[in-house]
Amino acid sequence: MHFPVQIIMSSCLSFALRVGEPGSRAMSPSVRLQEMIRVIRGARTQGEERGVIQRECAAIRAQFRQADNGTRSHNLAKLLYVHMLGYPAHFGQMECVRLIASPRYNEKRVGYLGAMMLLDEKQDASLLITNSIKNDLSHSSQYVQSLALCTLACMGSAEMCRDLAPEIDRLLRASNSYIKKKATLCAVHMVRKVPELGELFTPAARSLLSEKNHGVLHGAVVLITELCERNPNTLEQFRKVVPELVLMMKGLVMSGYSPEHNVAGISDPFLQVRILRLLRILGRNNDTASDAMNDLLAQVATNTDSSKTAGSAVLYETVLTVMDIKSESGLRVLAVNILGRFLLNNDRNIRYISMTSLQKIVQTDHNAVQRHRGTIVDCLKDQDASVKRRALELSLALVSAVNIRSLMKELLLFLSSCPPELRAHTTSGIFNAAERYAPSQRWHIDTILHVLTTAGGDVRDETVPNLIQLITTATELHCYTVHKLYRALITDISVQSLVQVACWCIGEYGDLLLRGECEETEPVQVTEDDVLDALETVLQSHMSSPATRGFALTATMKLSTRITHNVDRIRSIVSIYGSCIDVELQQRAVEYNALFKKYDHMRAAVLERMPVIDKSSPGHTNGESAGGTIKELEPTKLTHEIVFPQEPSNQVCDLLDLLGGSGEPFQPSPSLSSTAPGPASSTAGGDLLDLLGGLDVTPAPPSVTVYEKNGVTLKLQTDRQTDTGMTVTLTATNSTDGDITGLTLQAAVPKSVQLQMKAPSGDVIPAHGLGQVTQTVLLNNPNKVSLKIRVRVCYTSQSSVCQDTVQIDSFPSTAW
Repeated sequence: MHFPVQIIMSSCLSFALRVGEPGSRAMSPSVRLQEMIRVIRGARTQGEERGVIQRECAAIRAQFRQADNGTRSHNLAKLLYVHMLGYPAHFGQMECVRLIASPRYNEKRVGYLGAMMLLDEKQDASLLITNSIKNDLSHSSQYVQSLALCTLACMGSAEMCRDLAPEIDRLLRASNSYIKKKATLCAVHMVRKVPELGELFTPAARSLLSEKNHGVLHGAVVLITELCERNPNTLEQFRKVVPELVLMMKGLVMSGYSPEHNVAGISDPFLQVRILRLLRILGRNNDTASDAMNDLLAQVATNTDSSKTAGSAVLYETVLTVMDIKSESGLRVLAVNILGRFLLNNDRNIRYISMTSLQKIVQTDHNAVQRHRGTIVDCLKDQDASVKRRALELSLALVSAVNIRSLMKELLLFLSSCPPELRAHTTSGIFNAAERYAPSQRWHIDTILHVLTTAGGDVRDETVPNLIQLITTATELHCYTVHKLYRALITDISVQSLVQVACWCIGEYGDLLLRGECEETEPVQVTEDDVLDALETVLQSHMSSPATRGFALTATMKLSTRITHNVDRIRSIVSIYGSCIDVELQQRAVEYNALFKKYDHMRAAVLERMPVIDKSSPGHTNGESAGGTIKELEPTKLTHEIVFPQEPSNQVCDLLDLLGGSGEPFQPSPSLSSTAPGPASSTAGGDLLDLLGGLDVTPAPPSVTVYEKNGVTLKLQTDRQTDTGMTVTLTATNSTDGDITGLTLQAAVPKSVQLQMKAPSGDVIPAHGLGQVTQTVLLNNPNKVSLKIRVRVCYTSQSSVCQDTVQIDSFPSTAW
């Protein structure tokens, strides 16, 4: 099967051979291009096609080896068609070089076409055409110059660009608009290949803005955009031409109908989009340039018709420009309203890019985006999966304390019918929104239970402990929650996460369930047998995972202290699982059996109700990873490293090379042992305090300077907490005239020592010692090895980044 582009290219090749035939009649080739194409397309099998091409390539090779017989361009044209079909045609590269050097226009055209298709900058043959291109750039015919410019812009290497840049700069100043347009696009390629050539083209690019030809203007704007993106100095120079660009854009917006440039009622939308993109770059982080273009952007936004794709493209680029520069608040609201109109467009691509843009600006212009909440929610019903995903992300970003109830109803309705690939993302977003903006604990619990009932199989693993933590804190809702979860449990036990939470609640608050006195729900009389039957069903169900069975077995055991008449049944259930094939479940059952037999007097105390779980307590991850050898706390700029013990090591030279200290000189640090505080002496005041609670009067531990450079002083203070634990406080001050910014502290210790860095108080040290930054480090030395700590200090002072490493070799003798 041959694609339309191949048919078009074959027609172009044929046209290239017919135009500009030499005056004398040349020897005709054995098989013409059209005949070869007909035979190849008529091949019934791939093998037949391959045979035809192999025979023709052999004939082409033979004719290439002969003297110039006037058929080189025909043979190369056939070879290019073979190349388009995917067959090797590298042996025609040198023929391209020969044809480019030919004085005949028809051969030169096929040669340049072959060079663009068969050559690239990585091949040595491309260097052979540099001189020919240079000669053709000075040719008297504009069409020959155009061929050379197109080839150079297509496959010019960095070396070719450096050699031919002066020629391109000369052509940028030519009087022929056709040549200037081609030269401008060639200059764009050169700047991308060799950015330092931008300085050469800057003056010519500035002068091209005065051209009337739209093709030249389009190329000039593209060239200036490339120059500004690659050189901050050039960006400052071209900010002076913002008024000129504004006038040019106004002329396009207000001009009447022009058949030459009109596209769907929009005057040259391609040039308008390029100008707006350049204005966005020039106005970014610049008040003067932004003020100069505010009126223009408002005019474009109000006068451009968005019913056609061309108008939508111009409006979309206008919105991006408004949001990227320092525009007025009213203009930003207008831009958001344009994106809101895009949401009503029938074209799904336009709706998609509209929501993508709204997603980027919802944090800065939240209220403006909120006005289009209804339209965004309606996009959740779109049939296109990409549009539906974008609508979901934007809807979750719009949730606030004001609209949490109404918007959550829409999200829960969407969850019941959303595609399987979006369920995990939807449940995660609903959980995060409910945790941040829940109007009440009951509403929060009801929402999570609804999600678990609807899509419990798609929730994350941390949902169960998070919900349990929420239930424990809602003390007044324990009765309501356990009744609701019990009804959910007897209705369906296929949702594992819901069953696990239900089992946990029944085990903890089973007495409230059996009491049947719940003001929040309809009273339901539940007997002890009913509860045990439900838990036993979970234990015996093939749908229950090992973790779920563990929850159910533990709940059954806990009920032994909350009921009075079925303790023997519970003992029987527990004993059955003492020989379970699942090792975890078997271990639980054996331990619970031992509790019944050997430690029955302690059973009530061991199985008493769990205390309220603190969300920040160890083991409560809230979706964050708690493992690994190194952990980074993202809410702060400082890098915190936690090194967990791996194996005992008695050599302090085993310090982790996390800081790359081998290549950095260490600053000597004073020994801390000489400043260690001695034991507090007994005083009369201390004896009096002992009578009031055994308080010890100890002096505050002294601080020692471990780093002092560039006006930055870092002091270290130690405080022993336990037999193996110690708190180290690092305090940084600044005595210079300017603020120290970007302060970063990193630490490394031997492998047998545990280290945890708390969040710093900040990363900016005020000047003149008016403030300080503190960093707390917790150390645990279970093996009580000789401690060494390496600290890296990194900060920015007077626009220069400073980085030093200091090693502390000794600590107070009472540290461990």
